[in-house]
Amino acid sequence: MGRYRFVLFRPFQLLPVMFGISVVTFILVRLIPGDPARVLLGARSTPTALAKIRAQYGLDEPMITQYFYFLKNLVHGEMGRSTLYKIDVLKLIATRIEPTLMLVFFAVLLSLVIAVPLAALSARKQGQWPDHFARIAVTAGLGFPQFWLGVMLIILFAVSLNWLPVSGYGKSFEDKALHLVLPCLTIALSLSSVITRSLRAAMISGLNSDIATAARARGVSENTVFWRHVVPNALVPTINLLAVNIGWLIGGTVVVESVFALPGMGQLLVRGIFSRDYMVVQGVAMVFAVATLLINFLADILTVALDPRVKF
Repeated sequence: MGRYRFVLFRPFQLLPVMFGISVVTFILVRLIPGDPARVLLGARSTPTALAKIRAQYGLDEPMITQYFYFLKNLVHGEMGRSTLYKIDVLKLIATRIEPTLMLVFFAVLLSLVIAVPLAALSARKQGQWPDHFARIAVTAGLGFPQFWLGVMLIILFAVSLNWLPVSGYGKSFEDKALHLVLPCLTIALSLSSVITRSLRAAMISGLNSDIATAARARGVSENTVFWRHVVPNALVPTINLLAVNIGWLIGGTVVVESVFALPGMGQLLVRGIFSRDYMVVQGVAMVFAVATLLINFLADILTVALDPRVKF
C-alpha cells in the first residue's frame, strides 16, 4: 500500500493547480475583444439597455470583483449564468457533456485498436515491408490536420459512398453510434499515430531486453515472450503518453465537434467565445481542466498498478 500513498495527498496538490487555471482562464476570457452586452443586444442597442445587461450579469464590476464572484460560485458548485442561453452554465454543460464524453472515450478506444496491432506488427517485422508501411502510415497521420482529415472523411464516406451521416448526433443509441463513427475516426487516425510510434519503440526495446533474452533461453516461444513480457512493459509508457496528450485530445474534440456539428462541449466553447459569453467559456474551460487533471491522476494510479518499480 505504500506505493499508493500518493493517492491521499495528490488531490491537495491539485488545488493550487486548479486555482492557477481559474486565474488564467478568467483573465484570458476577459481579454477577448468585444462587449458581451453589445453582442447579446445587437448593433442597435441603447446605452440604457446595455447598462442594464451589464448590471444584471455583473459586467460593470471591477475585474477583481468579478473574479471573486466567480470563485464564490465555484465554491458553491455553480458557474454563473449564461448571457446567451439564459440558464445556469452547469446545467448547460450537463446537457452537452454526453457527446464529448462518448467522442473522447470511443476515439481513445479506436486509437488503441489501431495502434497496438500496427505497433506489434512493425516491431516484430522491424526493417521489413510491414515496418516500412507502418512508419509511412504514422508519418501521414501526424501530418494531416484534423479539420482537413474530417472534411476528407465526410467527402468519402458520407457524400460519395453515402455510408455514414454527414453531421449531427442523432436520437437513438444506434443513430448516435453512426454519427460518432467519422468524428471518432478523425481523432483516432491522428492519436493512433502518436501511440504507435511510442509503442513501436518500447516493443523493440523490450524484444532486445535481458528479460526477453532470458525467456528465450528457457525455451519460451517467441509469441509468449512478446505478449507476456514485451507488451505489458510497453504499455506503461503508452499510458503516460495518453495522459500527457489528453490536453491535445480535448483540443481535438473542439475542432472535430465544429467540423461535424456535434452538440458537445467543444462546440459550446466555440460559440461561447464568438458570443463573448464569459461564463460559458470559463465553465467549459474549467471542466476541461478538471478532466485533464483527473485523467492524469488516474494514469498515475494505473502506472503504479502495472509497474511495481514506479513510485510517486
